[in-house]
Amino acid sequence: MIVFKKHDLDSAPEEARPFLENSQKNMGRIPGLHGVMAESPQVIEGYQKLHQLVLDSSFDNDEKTVVWQTINVENACHYCVPAHTGIAKMMKVSDDITNALRDETPLPSDKLEALRIFTLAVMHKQGNVSQDDLGAFLAAGYKNRQVLEVILVLAQKVMSNYINHIADTPLDEPVKKYAWSKSQ
Repeated sequence: MIVFKKHDLDSAPEEARPFLENSQKNMGRIPGLHGVMAESPQVIEGYQKLHQLVLDSSFDNDEKTVVWQTINVENACHYCVPAHTGIAKMMKVSDDITNALRDETPLPSDKLEALRIFTLAVMHKQGNVSQDDLGAFLAAGYKNRQVLEVILVLAQKVMSNYINHIADTPLDEPVKKYAWSKSQ
């Protein structure tokens, strides 16, 4: 079995250490995903830059959570669903939203449900969404900017979800209580 090392500040390549230091400073710890990503300084740098761009996007915390978790759940990411459950709690996202996303049940607002449906359309159709898909999303109150920002979040989540699948990243202690697996 091929094992991916979860780096810390001592074992990480020199070029990756500033990004792990950033994780330590901002989160009080180095998440397992970041430790795995540190094997490639370019990957952890790219991921952290994408993450900051997502945080700076026009989406509010509920909307960020909807896009993140829709992608995490659809990709059945054993690591990111619990991690983003914890993040959602820190961001004061309601448990109604979090539970609906984890359980794949309707969201408590039509606008957030339209965001989930559009995010899934972008994923399933690999960006080849129809005019009907776009029209329904825009009719829900979103703009062209948010169409593009869904793709920004998707780029970030492709990195984390795929790396977690390949590396089988173990859950971090603080989010073990949110462990999740996709219902079949």
